[in-house]
Amino acid sequence: IPTIEYLLKQGASLIIASHLGRPKGKVVPEMSLGIVAKRLSELIGKEVRFIQDCVGPEVKKVSESLKPGEIILLENVRFHKEEEEGDEKFAQELASLADCYVNDAFGTCHREHASVYGITKFFKDVAAGYLIEKETAALSKLLESPEKPFLLILGGAKVADKIGMVKNLLDKIDTFITGGVMAYTFIRAKNWEIGNSKVEEDAIPLAKAIIKEINKRHLEFHTPLDHVIADKVSADAHYFATERGTVPPNWIGVDIGPQAIEEYTDCIKRAKTIFWNGPMGIYEIEPFSAGTVALAKAIGETEGVFSVIGGGDSAAAVNKAGVADKISHICTGGGASLEFLEKGTLPGIEVLKR
Repeated sequence: IPTIEYLLKQGASLIIASHLGRPKGKVVPEMSLGIVAKRLSELIGKEVRFIQDCVGPEVKKVSESLKPGEIILLENVRFHKEEEEGDEKFAQELASLADCYVNDAFGTCHREHASVYGITKFFKDVAAGYLIEKETAALSKLLESPEKPFLLILGGAKVADKIGMVKNLLDKIDTFITGGVMAYTFIRAKNWEIGNSKVEEDAIPLAKAIIKEINKRHLEFHTPLDHVIADKVSADAHYFATERGTVPPNWIGVDIGPQAIEEYTDCIKRAKTIFWNGPMGIYEIEPFSAGTVALAKAIGETEGVFSVIGGGDSAAAVNKAGVADKISHICTGGGASLEFLEKGTLPGIEVLKR
């Protein structure tokens, strides 16, 4: 919104392109941006006219008739399969609607999609918006000048997707704590018992390699001291906390236990820099969300710490804990933030550099 407001003050007419969900190149009415146009109008106090496609003669006609200060929002660009394919002709058609290009969608900057990547070659003037500036500044601080001790908290699944980022941060962090599927994969890598807990088998060799690198650097590394375990993944499951860091046969690890919460909270209180991605358990089921919410609360209540949250579940947790306003930066893109921390840049940002 700050980018939109700035451009309006400069007398620009705005053509906004965006996406919602994963319609896979088909028109899915539930993923239409019509409702977004209505909400955006309310937020900026100005009419945002919704256009029922993003390319074609009708869209071109409307774009050519825009007066300074007018805003249109195009229909979901992902309703066209060419968007995610990075199709050059589609990118050119989108580009033909405007004179200048501003990207403020940090959450898609790791994708080489037509509206993010390919489109830039058809503009003389391209720029990043204020959100991208804010996101890259926060993440760059983690890479370039993190105040010590630097704590990395990783939970959730998609272990293999996070390993590259972990490798890049090993020389910068002091402490690494894990929860969720991430923790069970590392526990299995240590050849400990995890019962029927979800684990990413393909990522076990990667986890073993990370443990080796951690030991080489003498970093502080924690898997949970205890777990909340359940007989099934359901709100009506029978569940209790174990007294050890393993999970007995036929049981499923669903959250970190009270001892782990205490130990992890202590790590948080000692930290000066924190990056957190991924929940500590099956967060979406209420009885199994305690660990995730406890860590969110601890981060929010720790003074003098630079904290960055990446990923939807972790962001939801700090909101649930009522501490979102105490977090230094909440990323709008989980995948994008992980890739930025792995590579120091993103494809959609690189193409804006002229």
